[in-house]
Amino acid sequence: MTQPQALSVLALRLILKELRSRQFWRAILAELLGTLVLVSTVLGASVPGPAGEAPGGPLYPAVAVGVVIVALAHCFGEISGAQVNPAVTLAQLATRKVDVLRALVYIAAQCLGASLGAGALYLALPLKTSADHFVNKVPIQLNAAQAVGIEVLCTFQMVFTVFSVEDQRRRECTEPGNLAIGLAHTAGVLIGARFSGASMNPARSLGPAIITGFWENHWVYWIGPVVGAVLGGVSHEFFFARSASRQKLVACLTCKDIEIVETTSMTGSSLSTVTQNAMRAKHTNKQENN
Repeated sequence: MTQPQALSVLALRLILKELRSRQFWRAILAELLGTLVLVSTVLGASVPGPAGEAPGGPLYPAVAVGVVIVALAHCFGEISGAQVNPAVTLAQLATRKVDVLRALVYIAAQCLGASLGAGALYLALPLKTSADHFVNKVPIQLNAAQAVGIEVLCTFQMVFTVFSVEDQRRRECTEPGNLAIGLAHTAGVLIGARFSGASMNPARSLGPAIITGFWENHWVYWIGPVVGAVLGGVSHEFFFARSASRQKLVACLTCKDIEIVETTSMTGSSLSTVTQNAMRAKHTNKQENN
């Protein structure tokens, strides 16, 4: 068997092992349920009051998204990471923190959860016309390119915060990271709600679009958040993180083991020494499993 064939067989075995893992399906269910709760909370805060007046500008949705993100991080953070956002998942994929299989299934679960959340809230509405407030729309004063720029900005600062919190957790920092992530979501809505709706989450925009059938400029709410998220994740991981280095960026681009390069950067050990230690650890684990 040639080396490429052996690698393909190994990759297939790893995928099958992942699919048979109970933890994998718990994580998928956590992403689905978490996105359902997130979207229904944000949309509920966007519905006008009983007299038809709109809620207090972006304040209600901003507070709602911040609070629910903190709650979801506590509920599902240790299960799936509580990403509940395809843009965050793609940023994790771009920095090789999750594999392709998990990223694709996470995104599918998030989109399904968002659709179920929007549908459940739509069924509960006494006036179905109120569903117009669910949809992210580009204001007539702006064009689509400007809305994309706002979405990039809002999502960039939010995802940069997510990666920063994760970096601090790896160093066992006692800072309340979940609160920081929630406040970053709140800040994003306060920044961009009047200009683009401050979606920062393609699933949050997809669910209402499916329910209401309103697809005008829908691409804005995929391109903007995804670009902002990838820029935020990549800039933090390869330029601002404690383990950031040129070698780490090269390892990511060439599909090498990033963990070994990170350990080298953070401990000051030589790359050969860290590689040898990693190989010994893997060999020991393999013997223990056998």
